[in-house]
Amino acid sequence: MSYDFTPLLRTAIGFDRLAQVMDSAARSPGNSSFPPYDIAKTGNDRYTLTMAIAGFGPDDIELIVQDNTLVVSGRVTTPQDEGEILHRGIARRAFERRFALADHVEVTGAEMNNGLLRITVQQIIPDALKPRRIPVKTVNSTPAEHTVVSAAQQPTQPQAPQSIATAA
Repeated sequence: MSYDFTPLLRTAIGFDRLAQVMDSAARSPGNSSFPPYDIAKTGNDRYTLTMAIAGFGPDDIELIVQDNTLVVSGRVTTPQDEGEILHRGIARRAFERRFALADHVEVTGAEMNNGLLRITVQQIIPDALKPRRIPVKTVNSTPAEHTVVSAAQQPTQPQAPQSIATAA
């Protein structure tokens, strides 16, 4: 099933990225639920992605950010000799999770503790994109800070040498 976003984008300016994200989400195969994860908003522009990855070590996990996509993948290493397994409840299979990142969002860190991988993300808006006030000027008005300067307050300027003209 595909969606046509043309009517929506007809009146929107600069939302091409939104259309790309929606299109890629519609085309992506169904994601498995492994590993489970939480996304929490920890501030105005900060987020934490927490993934339950028991059985994986820091060397088994790879984080890559490319084209506004965070890819978290885990490799299965050769398990230690644990004897005969009677029941396997801890999943030790390879995985790959993809998360779409908004523009100007950066991954600022990752840490593992007690089988949980915490990835911190922050939205960093460049100064050029922050709101700014534009002053409105009128054509035939004087500046608001117009002050009268007396002759005594005016700075002195060096005078040019005077030439002496002689009549012949």
